[in-house]
Amino acid sequence: MQDRKGIRSATEDSENRFYELIESLPMVAVQGYDRHRRVIYWNEASARLYGYSREEAHGRLLEDLIIPTHMRDDVIKAHRAWLENNINIPSDELELRHKQGHLVPVYSSHVMIKQESGACEMFCIDIGLEEQKRARDELYRKASFDDLTGLPNRNFMETELSARLDKADRLQEELAVVFIDLDNFKVINDTLGHHHGDNLLKAVADTLKQELRDGDLLTRFGGDEFVLLIFDFEGQESIHELVCRLINALEHEVRLEEDCYQVTASFGVSLYPHNGGTVAELMGNADAAMYQAKETGKNGVCFYTPDINDRLVHYQEITNLLRDALNNDGLELHFQPQIHLAERTSNSCEALIRCFHGQSRAVSPAVFIPVAEKSGLINRIGEWVIEAACKQLSAWQKTPLNNFRVDINLSGRQLTNPHLANHILETVKRYNLQPHQLGVELTENEVFGSDESQTKQLEKLKQAGVHISIDDFGTGYSSLVYLRKLPVSGIKIDRSFLQHAMQNNADMAIMEAMITVGHSLGLSVLVEGVETEEQAQLVTKLGCDLAQGFLYAKPMPAQKMAEFLESF
Repeated sequence: MQDRKGIRSATEDSENRFYELIESLPMVAVQGYDRHRRVIYWNEASARLYGYSREEAHGRLLEDLIIPTHMRDDVIKAHRAWLENNINIPSDELELRHKQGHLVPVYSSHVMIKQESGACEMFCIDIGLEEQKRARDELYRKASFDDLTGLPNRNFMETELSARLDKADRLQEELAVVFIDLDNFKVINDTLGHHHGDNLLKAVADTLKQELRDGDLLTRFGGDEFVLLIFDFEGQESIHELVCRLINALEHEVRLEEDCYQVTASFGVSLYPHNGGTVAELMGNADAAMYQAKETGKNGVCFYTPDINDRLVHYQEITNLLRDALNNDGLELHFQPQIHLAERTSNSCEALIRCFHGQSRAVSPAVFIPVAEKSGLINRIGEWVIEAACKQLSAWQKTPLNNFRVDINLSGRQLTNPHLANHILETVKRYNLQPHQLGVELTENEVFGSDESQTKQLEKLKQAGVHISIDDFGTGYSSLVYLRKLPVSGIKIDRSFLQHAMQNNADMAIMEAMITVGHSLGLSVLVEGVETEEQAQLVTKLGCDLAQGFLYAKPMPAQKMAEFLESF
């Protein structure tokens, strides 16, 4: 009898120590349930985790306390299977219900204890995972969403598009990828500053979202680029209508700090399955179509067609050829003399770049110069031209061409370089030349589109003695007021006026007026494209100073120039 009392006492002591232990674990929620799933134990950690005090929880059913409605039947079945068939309830990550109604993420384990009486008690040991879940959610958010706009990012978009392609393949559905690139955003960003640029991107994202349907997915691809995925539409016309709404919304509704900005964008569209069957193909083709939209005037939409890809392949081929030419001495200057009509002499020429591949000319300047402009290679090519022209002038110093002037063509992109004037003058000095031996030509639109800092670059060159000409004069939208203010030395009348002046009195009158204006402003006037004696006589009669064209000489390598001048 005494032994039995001792055993009972030891058992009670053991239970007390057990309950003291689980009460002392602040992060481990332990609940005990009888065979009917009524609460018989509820520690303080459970109260903190689920919001119910011991008194509130005691005697209540497990499924009425913390089990979400959608889990209720499964929990009851699992508990019954454990009691009747000894099938354990596996440990798992669950989301259980808080007193306030929200879900609490936990890792839950279960233990079944049989009493001496044969009664079974189930203990649930739950560890809160809210911090871990927050960390996982934050990692997912950072991996899948753009911090600035809150839109899904490129990673999310590509994953979603891949999954939707699988579905579209099974169900024989169409989908559209729309690549969106803001026009001239760099100018806005540089003018307003990056903070305002960021705010503008957020405003653009909000504006675009307002025009979309519930099923459309707008994502930020990066920088000023967005990608729109459209999964449910009726034909290409409906895509075009949607894009037009987006274009109009951007033009009229983008506001930033109480100011309204006119924002435009170029849109490129590729369609599944017509324009590709993979994420890479659809994205690449939508991107190509977007660039085509930019080339055709921006602020519009272009749908992908196979010839767009052909043009891109050609563009890449020319880009690669130019890089190869720059790296392997594949560029060469040819020179076309400029003739003084009154004296029938020449003391200047225009340097014209040629690109060679192997032993034959690979591509004409009319093709590779626009590619160089778009690819950014024009800056490297421009530096090469400056160096090559000065090097050739230096080589002519001990020949009859020792006082010759070489005019090189500058691009508008080169003119944005704040160090351009210094670079030109330093190169001239390094070759022991005088600034008046070098001239620069810029097209009319580049000169009249220059800002104050670019104009100062030209002023510095002119003051040093560099001859500055406006090329293709008359083809742009020039203003005589600007012509008076800009630091230019001469104008080159575009060949199109001469070609028409022989048959058209209006073109002849315009040409004569340009010559008169040029002279009245103290500028030299050169006419390009003189190919016949009749044209030469006309430009002489109109009072033009200089002429350039095939009548006198085609562009020629440097070694031919001395021979030409001796025979001219």
